[in-house]
Amino acid sequence: MNINHIKDVLLKVANEYPAELVEIQKMDIPRIAFNINLAINSRDIKKLTICDLGGGIGLFSIGCAALGFKQSVLVDDFRDSINIKLGNSILDHHRDYGVTVVSTDVIKDGFKEINGKFDVITSFDSIEHWHHSPKKLFGEAIKALNPKGTFVLGAPNCVNMRKRITVPFGIGKWSSLDDWYQDDIFRGHVREPDLSDLKYIAEDLNLKNIKVYGRNWLGYYSANIIIRWATMVMDYPLRINPSFCSDIYVVGEI
Repeated sequence: MNINHIKDVLLKVANEYPAELVEIQKMDIPRIAFNINLAINSRDIKKLTICDLGGGIGLFSIGCAALGFKQSVLVDDFRDSINIKLGNSILDHHRDYGVTVVSTDVIKDGFKEINGKFDVITSFDSIEHWHHSPKKLFGEAIKALNPKGTFVLGAPNCVNMRKRITVPFGIGKWSSLDDWYQDDIFRGHVREPDLSDLKYIAEDLNLKNIKVYGRNWLGYYSANIIIRWATMVMDYPLRINPSFCSDIYVVGEI
């Protein structure tokens, strides 16, 4: 599917979010479009069933539904601050597009609340927040895939190029002090992986045709104009070696 068509659909969906969230969702369209394209992998979307783990209220699962996936399932505990602030009604937007919303602590409860088999199971920018090993969950996820199904895992890179440069200067904390100290429950980054970690997980799950990708969304979204400028200059060269990128992905088949 044409990436520009995906972006057009995502823009329509983003504009229908609550007013205070529209600009945030619109800014995230390039990343979500890339993620959806990874999941499609040149297949007929009308035949694809997909389950996204830890996607929250973001555009991914609703974007898949809006594009015409046969089934789009969103699994999350929905306990982030934005959910508490806006309440459960924020998920009505997803349901209106046909997304099946499963509210569960998937790390604790596994797949017991998730019905069906899927062609694609994804998790983007979520595992770094998990306080327990995902090994058992991912094993269950693989069993929930249809033959030749695809598993896609994405996360921020703990040793991207920016961190390799800035950490020696004392810059590069994973999470803010307020997120860890002021809130009763810490929802920030617990452990960010590197590319070798994602490859290890893929191999541990006995995935085949493993591919890795690197992108630099975090750089483009930075509040620091210097980092944004540097990202525009270095984005494509860094993609040649994904281990330097800020956002890393592994894709494999069973």
